[in-house]
Amino acid sequence: QIVTDDFAAPAAPAPAGVVPMTGMQKAVVKNMAWADSVPTYTVSRQIVTDDFDALYAQLKPKGVTVSAMLAKAVGLALAKHPIMNSNYVEDGISYNSDINVAMAVAMPDGGLITPVLKNADTTDIYSLGRAWKDLVPRAMEGKLSADEFSTGTFTISNLGMFGVSQFVSILPPNTGAILAVAASAPTAVLQKNGMMGMAKVMTVTITCDHRNIYGADAAKFLKDLARIIEEEPQSLLF
Repeated sequence: QIVTDDFAAPAAPAPAGVVPMTGMQKAVVKNMAWADSVPTYTVSRQIVTDDFDALYAQLKPKGVTVSAMLAKAVGLALAKHPIMNSNYVEDGISYNSDINVAMAVAMPDGGLITPVLKNADTTDIYSLGRAWKDLVPRAMEGKLSADEFSTGTFTISNLGMFGVSQFVSILPPNTGAILAVAASAPTAVLQKNGMMGMAKVMTVTITCDHRNIYGADAAKFLKDLARIIEEEPQSLLF
């Protein structure tokens, strides 16, 4: 299943009374306030993950994580849709030359951080897997450099490990889009032969800044992302 290898924060004792926020939590509050001033919208799409899951089963023993595979798939799709890797600036659109995919990770003491898998479109899947396994433990310990968590050009938030069916993510500052990935679950689908059958399906929802990314842009991006995951998962190996 598509959500089996992400990192969950350990359980904490139940708090009582008013607990001061950490610096990380305060930063999240500030970012959320920024997002409230941005005209965003969401677009959702269901994606069949059977072949993606089968590939993950082959790659997991070699150290490849689901997060790395998602980042690679998104990176390949972003390469075809530069507008999705852009962000709004005063009276203009800033196109990023690199495709750096940030992955949201919950911190043990509250807040979240977004370790970045750089050049996700051109970096091989095994290197992405090694990079992710290096980034997450250091993120949990607060040992990432600013360059390792603040240079994302597109963000993924994956809550699939919690079994959620669908959710919406809030847009991070200075980016144009964030992709929310829900759980993959057995679902009845209409197959190419016209018959009904069962397949693993997940719902992804993208939140976009309408100042630089329009609905058709988001829909085309999700169509290509679905094609990569459903029909061309082997492209993640190259």
